[in-house]
Amino acid sequence: MMFSKKPGPDARPVGAGKSVAATFSVLGADLVVTGDITAAADLHIDGRIEGDVTCASLVQGESGTIHGAVRAQTARLAGRVEGAITVTQLVLLKSARIHGDVTYDSLTIEQGAQVDGRLAYSHPTHDSVAPLALVTQQPG
Repeated sequence: MMFSKKPGPDARPVGAGKSVAATFSVLGADLVVTGDITAAADLHIDGRIEGDVTCASLVQGESGTIHGAVRAQTARLAGRVEGAITVTQLVLLKSARIHGDVTYDSLTIEQGAQVDGRLAYSHPTHDSVAPLALVTQQPG
């Protein structure tokens, strides 16, 4: 039989590694979470979160909504956030709607993104990060 071979002694199940860096969690558009989310993993959120989000890296889709604070090393936001945002590297895509104060080391805002709150540069300890970049779209 072709599929009857037993795994060898060195075989491990997929995902059995101890490395957290390779972990990526997706919260789909049909998901509603009530409560805080803390993850060592990278998160992709398309659903609705009623609570604070703390993770290494956050990607939010256009359909994503977060009602709570966001804390991450990097964040790429395209949906709605109602709460304070504290990140090292932040990218706000044109569909992003932010209602809350934003603290950042590096900030990129696409034309069309909206921020209703205070932007505060957090003065990183390294000198290599540019504080602000504005992305504009070329006609055509």
